Amino acid sequence: MKLIDILKQDKLSLSFEVFPPKTTSAFESVKAAVEEIAELHPAFMSVTYGAGGGTSQYTLEIAQNIKRLHGVPTLAHLTCVSSTKETVRAKIAALRAAGIENVMALRGDIPADRTEEDRSAWDYRYVVDLICELKESNADFCIGGACYPEIHPESVNQKEDIKRLKEKVDAGCEFLTTQMFFDNHLLYNFLYKIREAGITVPVIAGIMPITNANQVERAIKLSGSFMPQRFKSLVDKFGSDPAAMKQAGIAYATDQIIDLFANNVTNVHVYSMNKPDVAQKIQSNLSDILGK
Repeated sequence: MKLIDILKQDKLSLSFEVFPPKTTSAFESVKAAVEEIAELHPAFMSVTYGAGGGTSQYTLEIAQNIKRLHGVPTLAHLTCVSSTKETVRAKIAALRAAGIENVMALRGDIPADRTEEDRSAWDYRYVVDLICELKESNADFCIGGACYPEIHPESVNQKEDIKRLKEKVDAGCEFLTTQMFFDNHLLYNFLYKIREAGITVPVIAGIMPITNANQVERAIKLSGSFMPQRFKSLVDKFGSDPAAMKQAGIAYATDQIIDLFANNVTNVHVYSMNKPDVAQKIQSNLSDILGK
């Protein structure tokens, strides 16, 4: 099922993100965790590609299992950073052969051993190049892209960021998923600005439940997210107690989602970090709201 058909419905949707194992030895444990989340029957599940495509060999297999064994629509991530056209085209062909209908087109993180100056020699300098490749493949993918409510770390300003975002949409992105954020007002402001800029595709709000204090620094490093005082107070109070921090983090994420739904943001994607208990608890907290 194409995600655009889910996202354009009036009903509320909750989806989860999972990631492939970093090593072969971890595959079975990751597979079990992913299948537990799939048994919750979310609106869809996305499967990440791994930094630099390092775990890309597992993305397709996990996405296939979710769809085939559980009937849950899947969204497979695909990155293009420093990849050749031959490599990307082979990945696209594999996705097509596997019956994957939805692809999240991402540039990906620049590998640590590469510099910005290397980009001029790359086959895909920007994610819009990958989107064009996907459209030209005639595979009839539903293509998604990423967006940043606060601003992409490499952008000069938000105006420039939104300009680049519109280029992605004009190239063929049918929906957008946001980077994590912890203050809903940042998203509401962002939505107003992109609608004014003529970006009308569905936007899925990305929510990261922070269930241990160590995640805070990593979340800031990855996304540059603004941490509101309310959230900082939560970490200060419960961060040293793992069980309490987990409960508080799930409660905070749940509260964010309820506020989003109440303000007509109908699609929410949870970065569940391969944690079935976190996914289950959040969905349970929203069961009557979601009608589950």
